[in-house]
Amino acid sequence: MNFNSRLEKIIAQYESLIGQKNEAIDYTNGIFQRYVNPVLTAGHAPYKWKYDLDENSNPCLMERIGINAVFNSAAIKFGGKYVLMARVEGSDRKSFFAIAQSDNGIDNFRFWDKPAIIPHLEGETNLYDMRLVQHEDGWIYGVFCTESRDASAPDADQSSAIAQCGIVRTKDLIHWDRLADFKTHSAQQRNVVLHPEFVDGKYAFYTRPQDSFIEAGKGGGIAFGLADDIEHASVDVETVIDKRIYHTIYEAKNGLGPAPIKTEKGWLQMAHGVRNTAAGLRYVLYLFLSDANDLTKVTHKPAGYFLSPEDQERVGDVSNVVFCNGWIADGDGQVFIYYASSDTRMHVATSTIDRLLDYTMNSPQDGFTSAASVQEICKLVEKNQQLELIEKR
Repeated sequence: MNFNSRLEKIIAQYESLIGQKNEAIDYTNGIFQRYVNPVLTAGHAPYKWKYDLDENSNPCLMERIGINAVFNSAAIKFGGKYVLMARVEGSDRKSFFAIAQSDNGIDNFRFWDKPAIIPHLEGETNLYDMRLVQHEDGWIYGVFCTESRDASAPDADQSSAIAQCGIVRTKDLIHWDRLADFKTHSAQQRNVVLHPEFVDGKYAFYTRPQDSFIEAGKGGGIAFGLADDIEHASVDVETVIDKRIYHTIYEAKNGLGPAPIKTEKGWLQMAHGVRNTAAGLRYVLYLFLSDANDLTKVTHKPAGYFLSPEDQERVGDVSNVVFCNGWIADGDGQVFIYYASSDTRMHVATSTIDRLLDYTMNSPQDGFTSAASVQEICKLVEKNQQLELIEKR
């Protein structure tokens, strides 16, 4: 195949993928709607990122820069478009941010021409897992993980790392101002989220204190704290609002996903929970509701997971994982939940504010024992049996 023929094939395959219609799956849990296709994959990365299109310097039209995965996307409605700021991982293992947009939020996501230019600080190696927040101060903030090698580790150890929270802000999603990294007393910080409104005139943050890069250690769960200033944000006191508990989906660690959605019943929160298994760490998603006036108070929290990996979602670079750091609530009450599967690709699930509140407020809470779980099932069975008796009369 000559250069031009090969280029035509590359472009045709790319456009076919971008233009693919995403069909709803016949899914029956009544809480959310899944879809057949991922919304972003490595294949969605523009061919101009990967190929030198100059026949003189690349006569065989070889791929010069490889893209391994697209996952863990922030999400925001901007300019009437559904916008995802994805974590794109190259074949060199380095992650970077890139923005894709869609007219309907379900399919036809197309990346902007170039990746996002985020100012780097000296010493940091990898940036990933952005959360985008339209704050009431007028700025769009990006809160993300900045990773660097642990300088105290011996030369023989080239895997020990330190994770902290970086902050940028923008008005147009193109020009990004880098602020000072977020500071707490915790050794490591990942999955930090900025609350979209001021609390007592201060910037509010959800944190996940952690002792080491992978293990939570003494880190107690999802925490909350206030910062006086955003340009040099620091939190002195982290109050745990959702702790880790033995033999639950979040016993190993948990962290907030996207910024919460404000509802008439309180703040709707999405989080991920992690437990260890013989096959490695398993990540699932769960919901809870925070009090409208006291963000440290959890008012409702259903037992177990809200969404877990299914079918092909279970397989990828880090299998048996779902992760969400972006959702969009439209003015009509529809919610677009963007979640990654197995650190490889991005999906969407849709629901509504009413359905998510119904699920969160009316589903049983975790009783933390097998006996309590059985009691809840029996209560539901007995209620349904009574309904059957009434219908027969």
